[in-house]
Amino acid sequence: MTSTIDRVPTGTIPSDRASAGLRRRVSPWRARLGDALWLLPPLVLGLVVNALNLGGSPQRIDDEGTYTAQAWSIGNLGELTHYTYWYDHPPLGWMQIAAWVGLTDGWNRYDVAVIAAREAMLAATAAAAVLLWFVVRRIGFARFTASAAVALFLLSPLAVQFHRQVYLDNIATAWLLAALLLAMSRRAQLAGYIGAAAAFGIAVLTKETYLLALPLVAWFMWRGADRTTRRYTLSVASAVLGLIGLAYVAFALVKGEVAPGPGRVSLWDGLAFQLSSREGSGSLFDPESLMSRTVGLWWQLDAVLIVTALAAAVAALFLRRLRPWAIALLALTAFMFRGGYLPVPYVIMLLPFAAVVVAGMGQVAVEALRSHGALRRIGGVATAVGLIVAVLAAGPLWAAQLRGFLLADLDRPLRDAEAWMSQNAPADSRMLVDDAMWVDLVRAGFERENVVWYYKADTDTDVQQLAPDGWRDYDYVITTDSMRTFPTEFPTVRQAIENSAVVASFGEGAQKVDVRLVDTAQAALAQAADDGLYAARSVAGQQVLQNPDVGVPGEEQDLLTSGVVDGRILLTLGQLSSQGRIDVADITQLEGDPSGVHRQLIVSSFAGQDARGDAAGADALLRFYESLTGPLRPVSVERGDAGVVITFSPDEPVDLLPRPTS
Repeated sequence: MTSTIDRVPTGTIPSDRASAGLRRRVSPWRARLGDALWLLPPLVLGLVVNALNLGGSPQRIDDEGTYTAQAWSIGNLGELTHYTYWYDHPPLGWMQIAAWVGLTDGWNRYDVAVIAAREAMLAATAAAAVLLWFVVRRIGFARFTASAAVALFLLSPLAVQFHRQVYLDNIATAWLLAALLLAMSRRAQLAGYIGAAAAFGIAVLTKETYLLALPLVAWFMWRGADRTTRRYTLSVASAVLGLIGLAYVAFALVKGEVAPGPGRVSLWDGLAFQLSSREGSGSLFDPESLMSRTVGLWWQLDAVLIVTALAAAVAALFLRRLRPWAIALLALTAFMFRGGYLPVPYVIMLLPFAAVVVAGMGQVAVEALRSHGALRRIGGVATAVGLIVAVLAAGPLWAAQLRGFLLADLDRPLRDAEAWMSQNAPADSRMLVDDAMWVDLVRAGFERENVVWYYKADTDTDVQQLAPDGWRDYDYVITTDSMRTFPTEFPTVRQAIENSAVVASFGEGAQKVDVRLVDTAQAALAQAADDGLYAARSVAGQQVLQNPDVGVPGEEQDLLTSGVVDGRILLTLGQLSSQGRIDVADITQLEGDPSGVHRQLIVSSFAGQDARGDAAGADALLRFYESLTGPLRPVSVERGDAGVVITFSPDEPVDLLPRPTS
């Protein structure tokens, strides 16, 4: 009998050492997979919520337009800003926006430039959320806790509002979290600390207020540094941070703009403005103060998170691993009350700290409930109850707020105003605008020098030289909420608004946008004292009423006989009646017109055809009024639900109608 032995080829039976090595190789991948499974759900959900309806809510504001215009200028004008750069902020922030939008072709993908810049904010927020997850893990918390922190950071209505908007703080937050993560390095500390210093330097040059986080970054470095190399590693990190800061000074030095001088901007003046000369935000207890309005906005968006985060921070002072984060959050909150200027987006820097302490206290509560100590269990119960109450209170609040972000189109009035200007304003018009519209109007074909950010009309000497007659050198003012509430110490803007009439209005409330035509010759005021012109309009109005082919509602008939209907309306009604019957729906007065004359006509039907909306009768009316030239040309002709809307300027020619002899 022959016995056989099954032979296994050499190398197919792994040794114990090889098995251990295999486990070591597989384990990190399993860990990364586990991290991804915990990180991705809140990250994806949060980014989807932040991305949906990105251009609809909230409405664009002036600050967003400024950073967008500065970023656009880098790639399209070859300049650092769209106006004179005066060192109010380091330029690195909008340079990063320009890089993202340029690389992704964002300017061409979006008709509204600010939305392209908002996309860059979404990318920065995504990076910050990922970094926050790993920061929470490095503190020593579980994956679930890290995911909860990311959810808070991305889904709080307060976060959604400000993460969507074009604020440099969103970019700086990502760099700050990168600096904190690297500052907590335990391996390759020299490289980690150099990276932390570089990231923190970029954060500060992105938004200078992030310098307030320096003590926290320095604390983590000092506490975590190996004692034998602490002096060396911290010295190198400090040198790196100093070099990055000096790069900004060198930039000003090369341009010869470090110290103040006649007829030039300077780094010194910019720093002085930010640190001392800028007007403070007032008291929280003064309902009219900027601080009260700013904090009120935060409170309205998510009062639950604000209260919960501050309460959690106080409790976290007694926990070693959360104490630095709690101190940072409370210190940054206290800094708001120093009496200086409080930026509206200041809260963005507080959001990651709030997420850390709230999520961290949640895990602490669970751990306390599982402990055997009675006193610790009582504390855990109290913390858990507080967090449960916060969740129950936040549920309906978040649902209502997030629904608005996802569904409301608050920006439509701005888009409609831009479209109106493109369709109706002459190409050589000069206008004062909110900076949120600047890039769009320049791209629409208006000359760059003619589209003036209202803030610069009284603060930039180059702009003032282009308008030697002040407000009389502007044809239009497009007012938004920020312009209506702007300080009155800017006389050009104020006088232009006071001497203009609303020729188109879009939206309502805080989202309202008015297109105002400036009466540069103050013709409306002169007409108000011209009794002969009123008499001429009255005679012409009575003749129109006697025309059987012109239908005028009873309420408007009194206007025609009173002489308060623009002569151009009366003349064109007579001309149209020769082509067919015309029915008037309304004759209205322009807001801001001091003459009291009604200069806006709404026609509901013409030549037997409906003229409302897209009806056929509107086409003939549009062709007629758009063909008019000279003194009869209207400011705008548009379709409307009630009929075709024809708007004439306050500058009515005084010799169109024959004046009755006495």
